[in-house]
Amino acid sequence: MMWEVAKLKIGMILSAISILVLGFALVYGVLGYFYGFSNAPILIIASLSFVTFFTIIQWLFGPAIIKMVYHLVEVEPGDPTYGWVYNIVQEVAYYNRMSMPKVYIANVPFPNAFAFESPIYGKNIAITLPLLRMLTPDEVRAVIGHEIGHLRHKDTELLMAVGLIPTLLYWIGYGLWWGGLLGGGGERNNNAGILFLVGIAMIALSFVFNLFVLFLNRMREAYADVNSALTVPNGARNLQTALAKIVLSMDPDIVERYKRKYGQLGSMLLFSGFEATTEIPTYRAQELVEYWKHVKVSPFADLFSDHPHPAKRIQLLEKITQTQW
Repeated sequence: MMWEVAKLKIGMILSAISILVLGFALVYGVLGYFYGFSNAPILIIASLSFVTFFTIIQWLFGPAIIKMVYHLVEVEPGDPTYGWVYNIVQEVAYYNRMSMPKVYIANVPFPNAFAFESPIYGKNIAITLPLLRMLTPDEVRAVIGHEIGHLRHKDTELLMAVGLIPTLLYWIGYGLWWGGLLGGGGERNNNAGILFLVGIAMIALSFVFNLFVLFLNRMREAYADVNSALTVPNGARNLQTALAKIVLSMDPDIVERYKRKYGQLGSMLLFSGFEATTEIPTYRAQELVEYWKHVKVSPFADLFSDHPHPAKRIQLLEKITQTQW
């Protein structure tokens, strides 16, 4: 298990460094070619300052928008309805030796939990009403362990910094594209058409780098799963069933499709007549977890997702449970 965690850490570090180094090297090469290598650092600093300014503004005041969009209501200690949620967050924060974040209930119609923070609004955790209704308190505790992991590992700040690269590539490509359209360029540029094509290529590369950022984000999500498993009692098992219940609430026929494709695996309980609702039986979630444990997932199954495929998450959590017994 220690090797799995080490691989995650090494992969995240190398991915972040690679994105930053390759991104800046690409920008330096392109700007240096068109405008001179002595001018490239100045242009990079100017462009980076532009995109960083708006990114920081979004980071500082983004929580205000999140609160409005999700209709967040803060939970205070002793709340007669949701005080137990506050107590769980307090407990998990203690396990992680972290200061108590603010706790919110999100009045939206879909199951979710998320963490967000900024220097102005501090650390925050929100959980939606449908998720509270479908999970047991132990499963809520495991989910909170995942979200606390994001806060503990400073995921917001890391992804914000790395995300500057595709944004920088996009805006520089956009500027080169317009420079080509207007026939501009530096001393070494005598062909506006080349400038135009390079601008288009830079914009396309910004989307490629976004795939790299998504890859890094999937590793951060897996690392947050590990945090829950290692800091919350029985966190791995409860997070497994929590993930299964979330998927079942959105896709109640997924188990039947697995049965048709893979058949019965092991000595699982097989039931029928389940309907999509927040009242999801735990045995149904455990059945889905058992399928996920044995499914071989394509490396490209989650290429465009910011979260790992659920089966990958369940299999990683299963490795942790096996080492904890």
